[in-house]
Amino acid sequence: MVNIAYLLLLNMGSLMRLDILVWLIGIPIVFAFIVYLIFQVREHRQLKSELVQLAKIKKHDIEHELVLKAMCLSTWRYDVSTATFTMENDYRKETDSLPFDKSTSMDVLYKNMKPQYLQEFKGLLADIMEGRKDEVHIQYEMVSPSSEKVYWSEIFATVDKRNLDGKPLTIIGTTRRIDEQKHLEEELIEARNHAEESDRLKSAFLANITHEVRTPLNAIVGFSDVLPMAQSEEERNELVKLIKQNNAHLLRLFDDMMTISKLEAGGNSHVENTDFEILPLLRELVDKYMTICMEKGLDLFLEESAKNDVVHTDHDRLKEILNQYLNNAVKFTTEGSISIGYDKLPNSIRLWVSDTGKGIPEDMCNDHLFERFVKVDEFIPGTGLGLSICRSLALSINGKVGVESVLGKGSTFWVELPT
Repeated sequence: MVNIAYLLLLNMGSLMRLDILVWLIGIPIVFAFIVYLIFQVREHRQLKSELVQLAKIKKHDIEHELVLKAMCLSTWRYDVSTATFTMENDYRKETDSLPFDKSTSMDVLYKNMKPQYLQEFKGLLADIMEGRKDEVHIQYEMVSPSSEKVYWSEIFATVDKRNLDGKPLTIIGTTRRIDEQKHLEEELIEARNHAEESDRLKSAFLANITHEVRTPLNAIVGFSDVLPMAQSEEERNELVKLIKQNNAHLLRLFDDMMTISKLEAGGNSHVENTDFEILPLLRELVDKYMTICMEKGLDLFLEESAKNDVVHTDHDRLKEILNQYLNNAVKFTTEGSISIGYDKLPNSIRLWVSDTGKGIPEDMCNDHLFERFVKVDEFIPGTGLGLSICRSLALSINGKVGVESVLGKGSTFWVELPT
């Protein structure tokens, strides 16, 4: 019995030592496993956070790229120490734009920039370098190095990094082509100027018309009142003649007003081109003005060509141009003669009206003479619309007008039509 009890006690002691050994070994293992799990959870959370941040960065890059593409921008970086540009993105659509390749020198930009913008650009760059400005913006013209085409560019730039003294180390910016924007601006400016000019011309038109209409009306009313009191047949005929002249002048004014109004409104835009002989048209005009010229003591004749050429154009418009020329010739010629004719040129036909009148100063023999309300002599009645009508009508039939004159010797007005 004693032996059995001893053996039992001995076995129980061994079991207790084994249990203590298990606890001594197991507790550190469990602790290490717990620590491992804690680290794994922390790494998983950190990895998840990094993935979320990476997804945000990637999303931001995609959005950033979409904005650059939509705005057709190029982004670049300028290294102040080396004075070089580096293009980071270029979404400009035009292929002839100046590229900022790796280590593109500032001198390349200066070389291709139009000189009138160079000093302003250098001044803005100096301002941002010396800290007077944090960002700059300038629009300028460039010359394409590949096609030599002039185009418009726009730059926005700001400081990216500074040294301890606050001096810029790198400057970042964007560049884009603004040719369409500038073209639109030019059209808007032109439209504004045209509107202002139209407003000015309307005022001038009303002022001129009021004065020009009042003059013949006063004469008609005045001579009509005097006519019943005429003592002789000769005096009565002279008054009737003056009334007729002023009536004709008044009708001419209204004809000019109607014509210029139709041209301005586009109501006279339909052109009817036909083939017709030139000489019958010229003879018709000579017959119309023959009586007027005889009354003024002027000779009117037609210089007929050996060949009666045919022209393809709008008969009525050409007739109106020559009619205006003849009317002016009669008005400004006090003695001598007036002639009308045409010349066959290699690729065109030139019809002309020549006179021996007072002539036009050389500095006025240009396109300005054919503008509205331009008058060579302010003391001679007229609205200043006739030559403007001639130019508008000539342009409508693909022709052109011009004048040759010597002051004191006469003038030749012509209209040239392509053949």
